[in-house]
Formats: sequence, structure tokens, C-alpha cells
Amino acid sequence: MTRAELIARLINDLPSLPPRQVEAAFQKIMDIIAQNLAEGNRVELRGFGSFGLRGHSAHEGRNPKTGAKVTVEQKKVPYFRAGKKLKKVVDQLHKDT
Repeated sequence: MTRAELIARLINDLPSLPPRQVEAAFQKIMDIIAQNLAEGNRVELRGFGSFGLRGHSAHEGRNPKTGAKVTVEQKKVPYFRAGKKLKKVVDQLHKDT
């Protein structure tokens, strides 16, 4: 499912709200999650999962095209960890198919 498909489904499921308002609310949620991650905070949505950061240390890599050594800088990478309830729902739906 793409971002546009998700927003379209929300608009369909919430007919009492104007489509622009639904899209704005969705974008605001994404912005808040991104801002908190950028500040180094963890975001937890109970029953759904949590977003966090993992650190990758600096290391030497290779350019796959030329084979030349390249220094890869230290960086933080966002990750998502599914919550217990989400895992259970997905597992149950998977077993039914």
C-alpha cells in the first residue's frame, strides 16, 4: 500500500471529514514522527509498534563500480519494530490464507 492509497482509504473511511483535512492530519502525524526521530527520541504507538534509531559506525567501504575505497561516515538510521498486537494480527491473517 502506498501513501496515496492509505490516504484515499482514510478519506473513504472518514466521510464526515473533508479530504484535505484527512490528508493534512496524516502529514502532520508523519512530520511529528520524523521530528521526534530527528531529535533522537523514540516514538511508540501501543499495539502497532515503535520507531527508533540505530547507529552505524564509520567504516571503509568500496565503490562497487570502481572498487575504490570509500569512507562511509557514522550515521543514524530509522527503524520500525512491530508491536505484539500487530504481529498477532498479521500472523492470524496469514494463517487464514
